[in-house]
Amino acid sequence: MFFDDYSEGAHPRILEAFVRTNLQQERGYARDSFAIEATKLIRGKLKNEEVDVHFVSSGTHANLTCLAAMLRPYESVIAVTSGHVSHHEAGAIEATGHKINAVNSVDGKLVPEEIIKIVESHGNDEQMVRPGVVYISQSTELGTIYTKQEL
Repeated sequence: MFFDDYSEGAHPRILEAFVRTNLQQERGYARDSFAIEATKLIRGKLKNEEVDVHFVSSGTHANLTCLAAMLRPYESVIAVTSGHVSHHEAGAIEATGHKINAVNSVDGKLVPEEIIKIVESHGNDEQMVRPGVVYISQSTELGTIYTKQEL
């Protein structure tokens, strides 16, 4: 079972690439030839040469940056209790001042009924946070996969 991206070993081809490029002098801060090539590849796949591509050091930083950008100060994230932003990430999302409305799930999947419950329970009360983002991951932290129908 895949536990996380920090506890697994590297694929042999990745290690070979490290050895091959180990002594190659590069600029830092995503201005190196690898980041430049990766940016070109991402833009090509997206068929959009104007899209901004930003590299961050981890999935936690990616989640933190994206959620903080998407949410207004009074908005929250809806996620399952086993979801990565709820269960891991050392409170990174909460550190931005955003609440996580966590709901229980047997299989790690967030279902529309639970989203509706959270949205309706928060109504128009200006004393409560307003749900602003629904967080899911494919695959879930429990290894289950959403079907297209579920999404």
